[in-house]
Amino acid sequence: MYGNQTRIGRLDTIIPVLVIGAAQAGLAAAYRLQQSGIDFRIVEGAGRIGDSWRKRYASLTLFTPRRFSALPGLGLDGDPEGYATRDEFADYLERYADFHRLAVSTGTGVEKLSRRADGMFSALLTTGETVLAGSVIVSTGGFQRAVVPSVAAGLDEGVNQLTSETYREPSSVAPGTVLVVGDGASGRDIAAELAASHRVLLATGKPRRLFPERILGRSIWWWLSRTGLMNAGRESFIGSRMRRADPFPDRDRSFASLERRGVTIVPRLDQTAGRQVQFVGGRTETIDAVVWAVGYRDEAAWIAVPGAVDRGGRFIERDGVSPVPALYFVGRPWQRNRASGLVMGVGDDAGVIVEAIAGGRHPAEARVPREIAPVTLACL
Repeated sequence: MYGNQTRIGRLDTIIPVLVIGAAQAGLAAAYRLQQSGIDFRIVEGAGRIGDSWRKRYASLTLFTPRRFSALPGLGLDGDPEGYATRDEFADYLERYADFHRLAVSTGTGVEKLSRRADGMFSALLTTGETVLAGSVIVSTGGFQRAVVPSVAAGLDEGVNQLTSETYREPSSVAPGTVLVVGDGASGRDIAAELAASHRVLLATGKPRRLFPERILGRSIWWWLSRTGLMNAGRESFIGSRMRRADPFPDRDRSFASLERRGVTIVPRLDQTAGRQVQFVGGRTETIDAVVWAVGYRDEAAWIAVPGAVDRGGRFIERDGVSPVPALYFVGRPWQRNRASGLVMGVGDDAGVIVEAIAGGRHPAEARVPREIAPVTLACL
């Protein structure tokens, strides 16, 4: 939507809201803005909508079944109990923007976001254009730049080093022994896939719990939604417990299942020297490649707004609201609850933020989450 835009001179354009990022969070925000009659512009640095998904490893599928993986206003085709593939979901995002006539400026990133003395945001785009906006929604997601720990510096140049961001498929990894560091969902997926062609070591991290994929014939996500657990606030007792446990569904990814595939489970990585790695407890191995799957960090160097980013380079927000007036976020892990970091939650989070923009209120006043049912699951 490009309705009420004002052009100043040759370069500057004034718009009410600028949405940065056009994956699921940005498109959900754009849809909510459109439904509220608020003019906006949405920009995406990639050349094509959905490319943030297409660039990830080829075997990736969504965490949640299709039934729980659609954005507001358009369903996801296919078996509702099945899981959308990487490319399938990327194409869905493209179709979503077209279906709702969301005019996304692709190939248009934000080189620098600053705030003027009059309170307007100034966004210098990679195209050379400058956009002035009354409000900004940052929807670049929570998986922006894979973390490479400092221990990586001890490895020899001959060790093929990849991350969960740069890994694509087994053929892209040097033959021989591969160490996958990080036993979250991505680390386990990658280790399982590599086991068919490589000797694989999986270095564990913090204790993790896996919950069953289905209970009494229904998806675990149905149960988590039905009981209200997906809506438990991040600071609530239940929400805090879920955050600490950080459970994810066991889709044949338990340690026992991985070991049956040939993956060797090893303790936390302790130190490296050349091609040698040592784990907590003293075990050593010689490796040919490593895949770092230890998490992601924010990519925030482009935000030159005082108070928007902490000293560690992390976005500062609570419930999607920055301490900087009129700066908002959608798509952050645990932005409001467990659903926030999943496709199933970004529509509601975007709705709360847009309601706040429309009414000039804090999002906490815009919508009160429904009461959490007094039910917990043993897997939490």
